[in-house]
Amino acid sequence: MNEQTGNAVESPAPEGHVDPATEAFVAHRNLLFTVAYEMLGSAADAEDVLQETWLRWAGVDLHTVRDQRAYLVRVTTRQALSRLRALRRRRESYVGPWLPEPLLTAPDVAEDVELADSISMAMLLVLETLTPTERAVFVLREVFGLEYDEIAEAVGKSPVAVRQIAHRARAHVAARRPREVVSPAETRGALEAFQRAIETGDLQRLLDMIAPDVVLLTDGGGVVQAAPAPVVGADRVAHVLGRIGAAVLLRPAQVNGYPALTLRLGGKVDTVLAVRIDDGLITGLYAVRNPEKLSRIDRETTVTR
Repeated sequence: MNEQTGNAVESPAPEGHVDPATEAFVAHRNLLFTVAYEMLGSAADAEDVLQETWLRWAGVDLHTVRDQRAYLVRVTTRQALSRLRALRRRRESYVGPWLPEPLLTAPDVAEDVELADSISMAMLLVLETLTPTERAVFVLREVFGLEYDEIAEAVGKSPVAVRQIAHRARAHVAARRPREVVSPAETRGALEAFQRAIETGDLQRLLDMIAPDVVLLTDGGGVVQAAPAPVVGADRVAHVLGRIGAAVLLRPAQVNGYPALTLRLGGKVDTVLAVRIDDGLITGLYAVRNPEKLSRIDRETTVTR
């Protein structure tokens, strides 16, 4: 991955016929990307992990591989774990709140409720509170349905230990995730009303939609202007949102499996805004402004289980 441009390094492909290693890698590439992204919350880093996975896969004797999918998931998980541990140290010095890199996803992703929930901004932030190993175990078990023996090989633990980690991770996530799965239709309706309130400057309508203890996180990465700390409380959040200028164009988008809004300025995406809804009220607002995290938002990214 070129960190300056955000362009992904493509896995090499031979000219002419496609060799079996390349064919297998390409067949599972979307799955491997999704595994890496759910573990890292970063498409750029997920692409780097895929490149590292390819380099290891290209040197494998395929005759020794019984299950290519399982093998590739195992290698991807190990590479993602290594990168996640390094990222944790880097994120400690991140300027302001850190948010996952948003992905523009196809409308049919929302039809897979479990997949959409697992890549939602709200869930990815919950996963950030797990240890790297807990996150890997949770993702592989709860999202991708791997058996404990397979997960044990991927994370370098015994199956008994993996069961204990999975139990601990499930309890941790359950205590922090949204209390109920909100349908895309409900999210879309809330965002449409939210957009109207912003565009018309209707502060009361806005206050009626957000919870008293709503939290707004803005991620500028120290590159563009953003709140340096979480903005908490309906009045404070409404005050910040009320400052969105008339020159900003709000447009609906499908982001990380759920409806969201893009804020465009001068024809370019300036901000991606996702929400968390609990009991019919917006309890979380996630505004990604860091330009390095917006490089993929104008093209769909395929995610799959």
